[in-house]
Amino acid sequence: MLGLPDKIRGCLFDLDGVLTRTATVHAAAWKEMFDAFLKQRAEQTHTAFVPFDKVDDYDTYVDGKPRADGTRSFLASRGIELPEGTASDTPDMNTVEGLGLRKNDIVLRMIRQDGVEPYEGSMRYVRAVRDAGLGRAVVSSSTNCQDVLVAAGFDGLFDARIDGIVAQRQHLHGKPAPDTYLAGARALGLEPAECAVYEDALAGVESGRAGGFGLVVGVDRVGQADALRAHGADVVVTDLAELFGR
Repeated sequence: MLGLPDKIRGCLFDLDGVLTRTATVHAAAWKEMFDAFLKQRAEQTHTAFVPFDKVDDYDTYVDGKPRADGTRSFLASRGIELPEGTASDTPDMNTVEGLGLRKNDIVLRMIRQDGVEPYEGSMRYVRAVRDAGLGRAVVSSSTNCQDVLVAAGFDGLFDARIDGIVAQRQHLHGKPAPDTYLAGARALGLEPAECAVYEDALAGVESGRAGGFGLVVGVDRVGQADALRAHGADVVVTDLAELFGR
């Protein structure tokens, strides 16, 4: 009833855009942060201001990646080089670390103001996976993963959580590398071939393909089904509830 091959014994879920409606929040936060930075830079360098596109730029350079990787990737697309900075940087500093902290502050402000909404189909699907006795892990680059799970009502539904904090502690490479999903499989005591990956980001489905997982499910929230397949999705749905009875 879950739309999974018989060999699957565990399910590895991305957070933003798969379980919760926070991908749009992240896209808006990246845009607010980058637009302010780009406007300031344009004024200082006497060049044209080209705003951050919260669809194309977000999907191509930022979505699914750790903050520093997303920051670095987008800046490189504009030919901008900044110092990396250190963990002691503050959000007002124009470093990779500083911009990432600035973006995180914006996300937290938006979440406090508006809360976190789960995808109802995802909530039903995760509960069905639990009731079927399969292992469940959240795999996210977010360092706010636990707070978002609690706010959205998912707390207690997962056996393991591999988030940005765990990735930093274990020195795991971010998506599109498969490291975090492989860590999720290990946390469930399973081989990659026994696990299904659920992802809405292009970098995420790439990591599922790179890790040799038993099934990679692309979740198309923004009309990029073909791109999800091209990057590694075996199956593409617009909502996890579509998997029931496949």
